[in-house]
Amino acid sequence: MTNAEDVADYLRENPAFFAQYSDLLSQICIPNPHGGQAIPISDWQLNTLREKNKALEAKLSELIQFGEENDAIGEKMHRLSVALLEARSIEGLLAALYHNLREDFAVPHSALRIWTDAPSAPVAEFGPVSQELKAYAAGLTQPFCGPSPNAESAGWFGEVAEHIRSVALMPLSDDACFGMLALGSEDARRFYPEMGTLYLRRLGELVGAALARNF
Repeated sequence: MTNAEDVADYLRENPAFFAQYSDLLSQICIPNPHGGQAIPISDWQLNTLREKNKALEAKLSELIQFGEENDAIGEKMHRLSVALLEARSIEGLLAALYHNLREDFAVPHSALRIWTDAPSAPVAEFGPVSQELKAYAAGLTQPFCGPSPNAESAGWFGEVAEHIRSVALMPLSDDACFGMLALGSEDARRFYPEMGTLYLRRLGELVGAALARNF
C-alpha cells in the first residue's frame, strides 16, 4: 500500500510530474486553512504566499522600527558625548550629564558616587560610600537592571528614594572601578532584568571616561 511519504518521495524525485499532468492541479482540493470548503491547491498556494508575505512585511516593519530607535539613541549618545567633552569642570560635567539624562533620555532620576580623590570644590557625588558597595560595583560585569539591590545606593535618590521601583546601575572605571552611576524610575518596567544593556554599558563607559579626565 502506498503511503503519504511514498507519494511525497515520488513527487520530489519527479519534478516534471505536474508539467505532464497540469490539469491535475485544478482538480486537487485540500482543506481550507481558514475553515469552510476545500479549495484548489493553486488557491492554497496563493494563500500560503500571502501569509508568508504578511509575515515578512511585519518582520521588515519591526526591523525598521528597531533601526529608527537605535538611530535615535545613537543621536542622543552623541549629544551627551559632546556635552561632556565641552564641560570645563567637574561641576559642569555633572550638570551636563544630569541634564541630558533627564531631558534627552527621559530618565527622571539619576545619581552617582565617586570614590577617588575629592575635587577642589566639594560636591555630593564624592560623599562616603561603604566598602561593601564599592566591592559590589567593582564586581559588576554588566549594568544591573531591576529593583534596587541595596538600600545604600537607593538612598542616593534622596527624598524620592521610596518611590523608585526600578534602577539601572553602571560601574564607572578607568584602570579600576572608581564609582557608580545610578538611574531610577517610578515605573517598575523601565529597568528590568531581561532588558538589553548595550547602551547602558556604553553610557557607563562614556561617563567613566569623561570623569577620569577631570581627576
